[in-house]
Amino acid sequence: MNKAKLWRVWPSPIFLAWAVVLCGAVGAERTGPDVRRDAVVAAVERVLPSVVNIGTETIVRVRDPFEEFFREFWGPYHRRLPPQSRYSLGSGVIIDEAGYVLTNGHVVRRADKIWVQLSTRPDVYEAELVALDERTDLALLRLKARPGEKFTAIKFAADDDLLLGETVLALGNPFGLGGSVSRGILSSKARQVPIEDAPLETQSWLQIDAPINPGNSGGPLVNLNGELIGLNTAILREAQGIGFAIPVKRINEALAEMLAPENARTRLWFGARIYAGAGPRKVIYVEPESPAAKAGLEVGDVILEVDGKVPRSYIELAEMLAAADKAPLRLKVQRQPGEVRSLTVRLVPEREFFNAALIQKKLGVSLQELTPELADALGLSDTEGFIVSGVERGTPAARLLEPGMRVISIDGRQPADLIEAAKIIYRKQRGETVRLGVVVQERRGNFIFSRTGTVELPVR
Repeated sequence: MNKAKLWRVWPSPIFLAWAVVLCGAVGAERTGPDVRRDAVVAAVERVLPSVVNIGTETIVRVRDPFEEFFREFWGPYHRRLPPQSRYSLGSGVIIDEAGYVLTNGHVVRRADKIWVQLSTRPDVYEAELVALDERTDLALLRLKARPGEKFTAIKFAADDDLLLGETVLALGNPFGLGGSVSRGILSSKARQVPIEDAPLETQSWLQIDAPINPGNSGGPLVNLNGELIGLNTAILREAQGIGFAIPVKRINEALAEMLAPENARTRLWFGARIYAGAGPRKVIYVEPESPAAKAGLEVGDVILEVDGKVPRSYIELAEMLAAADKAPLRLKVQRQPGEVRSLTVRLVPEREFFNAALIQKKLGVSLQELTPELADALGLSDTEGFIVSGVERGTPAARLLEPGMRVISIDGRQPADLIEAAKIIYRKQRGETVRLGVVVQERRGNFIFSRTGTVELPVR
């Protein structure tokens, strides 16, 4: 082998020197900041521990048209068809370290059992439904965790901290595959304020182009700070790349209602609403004549302590208020900077105020809940609505209503009981009109005929 060939095989000293320099430079780059760790990666790492997968089981009762026939003739030898189960998957997000999970109402509605699995841990928890808001399609769950166990909760963005065109991330569990992240931009903010008691529609939602697939429902929509700005809820099937999320502002409003003592199992009347989002626990509404109003609570007050304890979150504050069914609560509030006041409030059962007496006072008509026994006595086939049991003389109600008539709706709504009916009427100002849906039954021979109509009464 000659020298020329050896020269081609072995690199020159100059080449080796340059190789050492280049290798050193590459090594230096690898020990520096990783360019892949951008704001998106940081946001995902921050949020993913709070994202959960939700599985539900719904027991479907099977009806066999021949079951009654077989039971009659075969008696104990007849075997009922076993119930069947339906399963579904969705997503959710932990919003409090005590294990409260927020998701869409349609994910858990009518579920008999609910399971929740964390995205970053193999643990699976059974969950209970705490509250469901049909208007906003939001549901609040609580994990059945071990005593003292804590979870990673997502951070809420400010209500209106939205930038048109900003990068957003939709997290969830599409198709039951596990944790998933899609990226897009905020295409449109909520374009109109929802009407009270009306369901949210696309005009009230955030619009994004981040892909939202089946199973993403209930997952969080976050900004690059890893803050919750919405909850994934729907897609537009007629188009690609158009998804919708419930804005965090509407989420906060729904939480304030769902966790109020009035909507808890205790049905206690507090009469105030407290801001549920990020920031101070500020009073945003006080009902006249309510326990909160009688205690001196005012809009703008910031609740600092409850019975000497500082609530760490809105949910803990709501738990404190809902537990006040025996003794009065001592509240420490800040009214203005540097002005701290102590107030005492005693919550009362709702039925003590919102009842038939309130309706009679406001409208001049007495209503009675329609029980199965009363329906049988009146020859009615159902227990829908309320029976008019009395009408004040000389009132507008006396000219339009008679005892025995049935009220089936109030302002287009069908309240579940007299408490709900009284609440609707209580919110009306003096002189405003209440619209009652009325059913009148007439007996003609052996037949009963029903006529429906609408009656409008002024509030006194």
